[in-house]
Amino acid sequence: HVQLVESGGGSVQDGGSLRLSCVASASISSSYCMGWFRRLPGQEREGVAAIAGDGRTDYADSVKGRFTISRDGAKNIISLQMYSLKPEDTGVYFCAAERNPSRLCRGGLLVSNFDYWGQGTQVTVS
Repeated sequence: HVQLVESGGGSVQDGGSLRLSCVASASISSSYCMGWFRRLPGQEREGVAAIAGDGRTDYADSVKGRFTISRDGAKNIISLQMYSLKPEDTGVYFCAAERNPSRLCRGGLLVSNFDYWGQGTQVTVS
């Protein structure tokens, strides 16, 4: 049973911080590429960050230097530490897994590359 469960969303002030966590079920291999996506109000889902099974990371230009993605392979938890949050970061954040046993990400932070999705957690910055 594949399951991704996000937590950690909430409301913060402009310039604040939040840490999102995603617990992946055991059926999600620690070698899979994992990603965080978001859907901003009135927009399509977009890639935020990804981390490969080998630890390599990729970030959207809009969050570079402010967000950090990490993974705890032993616990199968993927985190997104967000600093210097802006109102334009407000949206629903999703955890996703790419079914790719190569320990790499297919690249491009593309929604279409990811096979499994969580339900999302709301982040509101005001």
